[in-house]
Amino acid sequence: QVQLVESGGGLVQPGGSLRLSCAASGFTFGRYTMNWVRQAPGKGLEWVSEISNGGGRTSYTDSVKGRFTISRDNAKNTLYLQMNSLKPEDTAVYYCRQISDQGYWGQGTQVTVSS
Repeated sequence: QVQLVESGGGLVQPGGSLRLSCAASGFTFGRYTMNWVRQAPGKGLEWVSEISNGGGRTSYTDSVKGRFTISRDNAKNTLYLQMNSLKPEDTAVYYCRQISDQGYWGQGTQVTVSS
């Protein structure tokens, strides 16, 4: 069965960094475009970043451009999100999502940016 497991979240001070990982299983990871989305407290889902199946094309929402980097290692079936210069407004639960009709996603990992 398809499974996506996010990890790497935690509490970090403003200006700090975190590296999120998403371990994928149950499907051919390298065949799918993947997204990171997030949900801040009391708000809806916000698209953050997208990466093509081979990793050659990436895109970001304006608020994270220059600070976040999406990447993937298809040999390890893992998606990453490197987050630098974190701001309090980045506080959210972060989810990885498979771009497909089913739109599978994981349980998320909490990122809290606070002093």
